[in-house]
Amino acid sequence: MQHSFTIEPYTYIAFQSEAELIDHCKQWGLLSDKASKSKAFYYKRGSQNLPCEIVGFVDKVTAVIKLDNGQTHCIHPSYLKEMQAANFSQKLTSAAEQATGSEPAKDETLLAAQTEVPQETILESEPASNEESLLEAPEITAAPKTKAKKEKAPKLQLPEDKVKMTAIVQEFTTVPNHFSDNDDEVVIYEAVAITEPEEVQIGTAWSSHSATLKKLELEVGDKIIFEGKIVAKKLTKHPVPYKINNPGKIVKNPAES
Repeated sequence: MQHSFTIEPYTYIAFQSEAELIDHCKQWGLLSDKASKSKAFYYKRGSQNLPCEIVGFVDKVTAVIKLDNGQTHCIHPSYLKEMQAANFSQKLTSAAEQATGSEPAKDETLLAAQTEVPQETILESEPASNEESLLEAPEITAAPKTKAKKEKAPKLQLPEDKVKMTAIVQEFTTVPNHFSDNDDEVVIYEAVAITEPEEVQIGTAWSSHSATLKKLELEVGDKIIFEGKIVAKKLTKHPVPYKINNPGKIVKNPAES
């Protein structure tokens, strides 16, 4: 399926080796200085979470990514870095609503377009389409805030016992441990849901990256089914409100029936 939002480069410099890719990713802050290999990247847009690879660059502030369908797309490295955060979709939707009060999908297009591609790249390309013309739009002026209060979502009633759940691995990260010299390794999950004894949608959650999980050699995008207890415990420095304790009977990437 062709993606209509892409801004394909008129020309770009392709990476000739993984070492060259890693070096540029370090300069852009997409990989740590100690990284010895690349990692999986995702292009997030609305409800879409598209796997992509960085294949080259137009200039120092314009990376070129290739999406899963083979299309290339220009994007600012800092914006691509923001997309890797677990809460990126929520932040983009919130920013769009506060900026104009219009439908999130339209504002996401505007915000993404203003951030992703430098003006120089557009000037070198073919005549601008409707979406590309948004790049020339002036800075968004926030609409006056209304006094209407948004209704808070009802608080989830979490079960006290172990339940059966499903989740998708979204990110591996570390958090500070004030009682140890080393940081704690954790896993962040998306699309977390309780399946038994009754279905409950959780959203995002996290767990310790335990020895049991490490044996499974999980990767970003892997789906797991398991049993465990879920509690309300926010992850340090991350907007992830629930923790999965002692996940067991784990099945990695179960066959779809």
